Amino acid sequence: MKIYKTNEIKNIALLGGAKTGKTTLAEAMLFEGGVINRRGSVDEKSSVSDYKQIELERQNSISSTVLYALYDDKKINIIDTPGFDDFVGEVISALKVVDCGVVVVNTQNGVEVGTDIAMRNAEKYSTPIVFAMNHLEHENSNFDETIRLMKQQYGNGVTLIQYPVNSGINFNSFIDLIKMKMFTYPEGGGKPEISDIPDSEKDKAEELQNVLIENAAENDEELMEIFFDKGSLSEEEIQKGIKLGIRTRGMFPVVCIAAKQNMGVGRLLEFVSNTTPFSNELPSPKTTEGEEIKCDAAESPTLFVFKTIQESHLGEITFFKVLSGEVNESLDMINSRTQNKERITQLFVIAGKNREKVDKMIAGDIGATIKLKNTHINDTLNSVKTPDRVIEPIVFPESKIRVAIKAISSTDDEKLGAVLNELHKSDQTLISNYFKELKQLILEGQGELHLNIAKWHIETIEKIPIEFLTPKIPYRETITKVSQATYQHKKQSGGAGQFGEIHIVIEPFKEGMPEPSKYKVTQMLRKSSVNPLNIAKGDAIVAVNVRGKNEIELDWGGKLIFYNCIVGGAIDARFLPAVLKGLMERMEEGPLTGSYARDIRVCIYDGKMHSVDSNEISFKLAGKHAFSMAFKEAAPKILEPIYDIEVIVPENKMGNVMTDLQSRRAIIMGMEGEQIKAKVPLAELNKYSTALSSLTSGRASYSMKFAEYAQVPNDIQEKLLKEYAESQKEED
Repeated sequence: MKIYKTNEIKNIALLGGAKTGKTTLAEAMLFEGGVINRRGSVDEKSSVSDYKQIELERQNSISSTVLYALYDDKKINIIDTPGFDDFVGEVISALKVVDCGVVVVNTQNGVEVGTDIAMRNAEKYSTPIVFAMNHLEHENSNFDETIRLMKQQYGNGVTLIQYPVNSGINFNSFIDLIKMKMFTYPEGGGKPEISDIPDSEKDKAEELQNVLIENAAENDEELMEIFFDKGSLSEEEIQKGIKLGIRTRGMFPVVCIAAKQNMGVGRLLEFVSNTTPFSNELPSPKTTEGEEIKCDAAESPTLFVFKTIQESHLGEITFFKVLSGEVNESLDMINSRTQNKERITQLFVIAGKNREKVDKMIAGDIGATIKLKNTHINDTLNSVKTPDRVIEPIVFPESKIRVAIKAISSTDDEKLGAVLNELHKSDQTLISNYFKELKQLILEGQGELHLNIAKWHIETIEKIPIEFLTPKIPYRETITKVSQATYQHKKQSGGAGQFGEIHIVIEPFKEGMPEPSKYKVTQMLRKSSVNPLNIAKGDAIVAVNVRGKNEIELDWGGKLIFYNCIVGGAIDARFLPAVLKGLMERMEEGPLTGSYARDIRVCIYDGKMHSVDSNEISFKLAGKHAFSMAFKEAAPKILEPIYDIEVIVPENKMGNVMTDLQSRRAIIMGMEGEQIKAKVPLAELNKYSTALSSLTSGRASYSMKFAEYAQVPNDIQEKLLKEYAESQKEED
């Protein structure tokens, strides 16, 4: 294959909801671009883009596919992205490296949630957009109404470049407002007949072209002067204005296609070739240090990895964009994350499962390589001259759904963990972690479909039978008032025994509170661990003198503050680390439900030791039991994780969604347009994606992010305490 230069390379992503026809359009683009000589189809399971087993079974894209077409002596790299929001990670990683998005709209359904999601994701990356109006040949196609809704939703930047003459089952022609010609296609698509606009369409075409010219002129002062002077623009001037408008996202051009019949696809390729921006015409990508990476073949080479996949016969295939410089086979590069050397042994251009070797790739191009040792998504590969460049990473969305995952056979546990790690390398939105407190392996993803596809892969490809279980909630425990306890650990079994006694005060911790000095407490004395029921109580004032402080940031959130207030050598300082260890052990398995405890201050202010029998284990056990006693008397509370949730929902479904959220103990924080913001306990969000889809017929989407821990209501706390007590009985 020819080596394409920066100004001969275009990079586009096909975006939009499921069933809009993106994969069918990609197939037609490859056909028109001379990469394939026969168009496959999704229905016949023969498309270039959807070739994985799961995609063939479901007839839906599950992951993005890198493709290319050749047109007008240019290479057009195409990334066909999935339409389901469950696979949004694939969309975001594509937007990181393309220079324009083609949002495919199903004119039967109008503006769908998938269209909104595509536009929101494109906005995050300031990606220029072209709309491709598809399915114009269907009897339910409604072009005019869809355009009205698009302008309402996305503004007057939505600008017709083409409009259909006869959308519906007889669709075969459209008016091109740049060329001011009618394109008419034969049955089955192919090369169009280009003719003058019929008299019946001239007035409409001229009116719409005037709108196009005005919108194009607004993007450049020189064009505005020409427009005011002449009242019109030439075809070349219109294209210049459109190109500027696309680049600045001031214009979203609209073209017409019927991808399944291959109508309008060649003209779309021509439009992309002539009008969408090159990589070096857009703002340069930046490093984490703020350095701009100039898209220039003369610069030092830098590659950014945006995708990896596993192929059974090749191993890991690494997809990258050449951000600057040139890359050749046998080039040694430095991974800025690991600082290890990686050799580019082979270079490929990719069209689905088809790969073609090339000797060199230039800045702006997208390609792939194999056999890299330790390079993954978001890694930057640099020349040895600039080894420390780190490109700003792709920011993937927070998880929306979680399940507990378990191998049917315990002998597969280790293998399952390895498989999940490999899946995460290819899909950063699929996250697995073992939670010690929950005693569960938790799998997180973007939706129920996302997790079910992972389950299919583990069971079908990796041959590991698994089950999904309801995930436990990572509750936390804390206290709400001051409490005191004394505990004496004493054990005698012949010879040296065990002895340790400590006196502690605990209280809730809040940032900025003053150091402790005096407490009014109800004293509790457990006189002996031999007779644990012998307890005495009484009010007392405890004065403390801080002699040392340990401030511990807990791995599970919050803090433990441990004060040494021992005076007169009542306890040797060498035993205090053992006391702290006992406290930490109890905080790792809280006294109420076994959940982690957090945000507590502990003052150890007195105690006793024995010259022979005292040792570290004695004081560790004394600390552990004293903490439990004090904790239970300190008005303990269970905390639950609260999430900020944003729901994008059609206006006519808002009432249903609001009612459902309130039934989930949500606090509605606000509404704006079609967006609802709320705070919802994680315990109430199990299978929320399925419920939301059912409530809105699949037309809503949501995102969620951890916000805080908050106290559970009293009735729920009582329920949790009862459940924990029952579980402890079962274990006993």
